[in-house]
Amino acid sequence: MSTFEPIMTADEINEFLKSVYPQLNDDFSDYLATDVFAGGCIVRLNAGKRHLRPGNTVSGPSLFTLADIGGYVCVLSHAGRDALSVTTNLNINFMRKAEAGPIDGHCRILKLGRSLMVFDISMVSGPDKHVVAHATGTYSIPPRR
Repeated sequence: MSTFEPIMTADEINEFLKSVYPQLNDDFSDYLATDVFAGGCIVRLNAGKRHLRPGNTVSGPSLFTLADIGGYVCVLSHAGRDALSVTTNLNINFMRKAEAGPIDGHCRILKLGRSLMVFDISMVSGPDKHVVAHATGTYSIPPRR
């Protein structure tokens, strides 16, 4: 996927998210972009107590959010700074228990067109970096104004 060149950095994405989507992190920095590269990005969930369900397992909605943020970061960094890009589909498979701590989402663009971007993301956790969840999704890109 080396033909996709990013037009925003991870720091620019994080600042943009603070301004257009402040409710994502409220007073925390739980979800953030750590890297943007040609054809993809890495996003992180700093999973703490507020992300855990009974059994000390990171909740499905927290991992689903990480997957969705990975797609959003990819579409923003590669298709342009338009906050109105929206998820049209997201399918997730939970593989194993994720415990509190950093969970990294390795996201790659599978197809980037004028109106849609298709991506996948592998979410890894723990010292052995086991895949805890995998998702595929599609983002709708608004027409240029």
